[in-house]
Amino acid sequence: MTSVPSARLRLAAPPAIRRIGQADLNWALSEGWKDFSAKRGDIVLLALLYPLVGLAAAVMAVNERFLPLFFPLVAGLSVLGPAVASGFYELARRRALGLDAGWSHFLDPMRGRSRSALLIMTLGLMVLFFTWVAVAAAIHAATLGQLGPANPGLFLQRLFGTPEGWAMIIVGNLFGLAFAVVTITLSLVSFPMVVDKPVDAWTAIATSTRAVRANPVATASWGLRVAFLLALGCIPAFIGLAVVLPVLGYATWHLYTRIVER
Repeated sequence: MTSVPSARLRLAAPPAIRRIGQADLNWALSEGWKDFSAKRGDIVLLALLYPLVGLAAAVMAVNERFLPLFFPLVAGLSVLGPAVASGFYELARRRALGLDAGWSHFLDPMRGRSRSALLIMTLGLMVLFFTWVAVAAAIHAATLGQLGPANPGLFLQRLFGTPEGWAMIIVGNLFGLAFAVVTITLSLVSFPMVVDKPVDAWTAIATSTRAVRANPVATASWGLRVAFLLALGCIPAFIGLAVVLPVLGYATWHLYTRIVER
């Protein structure tokens, strides 16, 4: 019988999942802020790329045709967050090990052993993002879209002052919640895991799913915190995301180390 290296045997076994609580979430965010405070000088410029994407969504919304998709586009950007933050996971990992964690290492995950798994999972999130936008467009067409095009002022008036507008708000938020649950289930620990270990995308996603099932309350609380911080970062004009995104990226790495036995 052909022997298998012990390292491969360890990787073949599903990693153990720990149960976490609110204290662990607080700790992860605290550690994320510490990492940002220590490394903010060489990451802020990169973090600005994410707000620029948000600003592009805002520019699109000026057109009456795209106005109804403004909120879905901005909210949907959070779906891509775990992929964008992969570099922050690497910086946090290196800093925890006492290694150099400079700017040059931010793109290491896309150049090293994690490249294939990250690419597969990023493509999956992109499909999820565009599916969400398509669903949001369909919801608008079936509700508020029945009243015809509108400028920003009239759109807001119809949104909050008509049955069609409230139907869009309620149905849209329900579908948005469903997409958020799917996103956090698939990505909570999968992206940090492929940065940390030589595992394939499917193993990482399965581990993330198990982690969420083992910690439903903590996962829901984490999702609410992320949503609140991202919303806060959008004020004003998405500039706050230059701080929020790296802090959440670092914090997610530390949360991963609490949930998954390494």
